[in-house]
Amino acid sequence: MSTSYELTHLAALEAEAVHIFREVAATAERPVLLFSGGKDSVVMLHVAAKAFWPARLPFAVMHIDTGHNFDEVLSFRDRAVEHFGVNLTVASVQDDIDSGRSIEESGPGVSRNRLQTATLLRAISENSFDAVFGGARRDEEKARAKERVFSFRDEHGQWDPRRQRPELWQLYNGRHRRGEHFRVFPLSNWTELDIWQYIEAEQIELPHIYYAHNRTVVPRAGMLLAVSRFVPVLPGEEPFEGTVRFRTVGDATCTGCVQSSAADAHDVVLEVAASRMTERGATRADDRISEAGMEDRKKEGYF
Repeated sequence: MSTSYELTHLAALEAEAVHIFREVAATAERPVLLFSGGKDSVVMLHVAAKAFWPARLPFAVMHIDTGHNFDEVLSFRDRAVEHFGVNLTVASVQDDIDSGRSIEESGPGVSRNRLQTATLLRAISENSFDAVFGGARRDEEKARAKERVFSFRDEHGQWDPRRQRPELWQLYNGRHRRGEHFRVFPLSNWTELDIWQYIEAEQIELPHIYYAHNRTVVPRAGMLLAVSRFVPVLPGEEPFEGTVRFRTVGDATCTGCVQSSAADAHDVVLEVAASRMTERGATRADDRISEAGMEDRKKEGYF
């Protein structure tokens, strides 16, 4: 008789992510994990905790706070940080606006999403972070599909796709000069369906807005936006009560929701399996600014 040892596709993805976390921990001096309380960052933190268990995480977590977040997500962020026993750094976009480093646009439908770039770069510089873990996945958007796992950023935090390094056989080159850094994406090869199957299998807690709930929404720009103090109803718009959930969570001013009855992770898995559009394509207004909008922002230093 012969025995074989085979990993499921989720176990293989987890093992790859664990390898990436450990590689960075072994080579970088001051890594940090970006944590917003969204599903991808929650999965990333969960895998990181498994990678170093029973020891504590050898790095802190950081949230780039636009000031326009969903209250439920901020509450979840704080609970998660306490649960994992990690240090949280919050870099505030409002601080950059108040200091004059960033200029906030005015008018209806304006988002602070793009202002996160300056705040992120400031936080990286002030804290001397040389490796920044992000939850971006290649299936989300075509500019992200170009991204390496170890994404090199120059001394200005900018991304140049022509200066990225080969990553053959999962060998990563993290060498850099002082002032340069890497954005590292352990979930690069995961899909939205993988994320939700993993959440179901690992019984990972998420902010409840990822599941079906009643909320007042308003149709705008082909999406449903949640009415809040950040998203007031504009003249001529007709809000309504709907049963919705969020596929992705970001700045409340540019993150839409979808009508859904999916009340738990299993229901979401079935829903995502039938979907033909990624979550960012379906519910993120900031990806619709132009054909190359995401790539342009990444060159400036965006996530």
